[in-house]
Amino acid sequence: TTSDRFNINSQLEHLQAKYVGTGHPDIHRFDWMTNIHRDTYSTMIGNHNMISYVALCQNESVGRARFDMLGKMVLPCGKPPEDEEQ
Repeated sequence: TTSDRFNINSQLEHLQAKYVGTGHPDIHRFDWMTNIHRDTYSTMIGNHNMISYVALCQNESVGRARFDMLGKMVLPCGKPPEDEEQ
């Protein structure tokens, strides 16, 4: 029904305003990929078992693996693309 659609849309707008990573219809692909990469890195850094696994696979210490991932969170997908509109 119409009221259900309005309720769902208002809930979606509330989530998009509250959480940056949920995106919106006008989000660019680069911004969306950056959010996904940062979410992944923060999840892996926050979970001790995951960061231990990454450190083991890379043959590094847990602290070094955490430090490297924190550094990758600055620009996880490289530099932003040039605007095509200019």
